[in-house]
Amino acid sequence: MTTPRKAKDPTKTLLSKSKLHKKYLCDYVLNICSGCRHGCVWCYVPGTPNIRARKKMLAEEVEVNDPQEEWGEYVLYRDQIPTELPGTVERKQKWKRTDKGRGIIGISFHTDAYMDQRAANLATQAVRILTDRGRHVRVLTRAPMNAVTHPIRHDPAGRVTTRGIDALANAGDRLTVGSSINSLNNDEVTALERNAPPVESRFAGLERLNEAGIQTFVSMSPTYPTQERNDLRQLMERIACLDPGVVFHEPINPRGNNFELTVAAAERAGEIELARALTEIQSPSAWREYACRQFQAVQEIGEELELPIHLWPDKALVESCEGKRKEWLQAWRDRQSPEKFAGRSTPDIPMPDPPAKQQSLV
Repeated sequence: MTTPRKAKDPTKTLLSKSKLHKKYLCDYVLNICSGCRHGCVWCYVPGTPNIRARKKMLAEEVEVNDPQEEWGEYVLYRDQIPTELPGTVERKQKWKRTDKGRGIIGISFHTDAYMDQRAANLATQAVRILTDRGRHVRVLTRAPMNAVTHPIRHDPAGRVTTRGIDALANAGDRLTVGSSINSLNNDEVTALERNAPPVESRFAGLERLNEAGIQTFVSMSPTYPTQERNDLRQLMERIACLDPGVVFHEPINPRGNNFELTVAAAERAGEIELARALTEIQSPSAWREYACRQFQAVQEIGEELELPIHLWPDKALVESCEGKRKEWLQAWRDRQSPEKFAGRSTPDIPMPDPPAKQQSLV
C-alpha cells in the first residue's frame, strides 16, 4: 500500500455548487481533502478543474509532478473545517435547491471522507455542523467501517468526546451514508482500486450503520465488462440484504483520459481477462452495447429483487443511441430518484420500460 504525501490544504472555499444534481445526488459539495489515498485508477477527479487548476499548489505542498499518474499518493486535508464551516453556513443567505439535488450537501465526492483517521474526524464534524443547522447531507465512502469505528476529537485538549457512529446517528433523517460496492470479485476491485478497503469491509460497514439507525445507500459504480448477468445478480442479492434507500448504477466509462492507465493497472495486477475486456470496450460502438446490456440487466434484476434502482446513463451514451433505446436511457436521466431522503415523496416511481430484449448477459 502506498503511503501518501500529506499536508494541510490551503483552499479557502469550503462549500461549492455542484453539477451532481444531474445524478440526483446533491446541489453542493464539501470536500474534506484534495487528493485521495485510495488511488482508484479509473477515477475522474484528477481530470477535473479541482485538481488540474491547482498543479502549482500541489507541487509546492506535496511535490506532485503529475496529479493524474500520482493519484493516490497525495492528500491535503482541510483542517479548517471545524472552525470555519459553522460561520460559512450561518452567513449563507441563499441556498440552491434543485428538484434533482434537493439542496443536499455531498461530503467528499472528489475524495473519500473516511479514508483515514484524520479525514474521518473532519468528515464527522462536518456532518454534525451541517445537520445541526438544518442541512441534509449525503456521504459516499469506500471505507464505511472507518465511519463506524473512529473516535471524534474536537475539544481543545484533543480528548475523545464521542464515537463516530454515535455522532452520525445523532444526525437523524438529515443524513444518508453510502458506499461504492461495484463487484464481488475482490481481485479485480483491488487491481483498479489500489488502496481501498476490500468489498466485504464495505458490506460490514453499511450493516453497522444500518444497525445504528443511519439511512444508507449503495453506489454500484463502476461495474466492469467482465461482470455477466449472474455476477450482477449475485452482487445485487447481497446488496438487497442491506435494504438500501437507493442503489445507483453506472458501468465503467472508457472515455476518460486515464482509461489507458486503468487497462495497464489490470495488466500489472495479473488480471488479464479484465484488461482484455476493458480494451474491447474502448470503441464507441462496443461501449454502447456493453453499457446498455448492463443497464438493462441491472434494471431487470432490480425489478425482480424489488430493489430501489436508479441508473446513471452518461449523456454521451444517450446521444449515441437511437429510437426506443435512446428514449429509455433519457427517461432514466429524467426520472426522479426513488430514494426517501431530503423531502423526496415519490418512492414508488415506476422504472422506464426498456427496449425489446437485447442480447442477454450470459
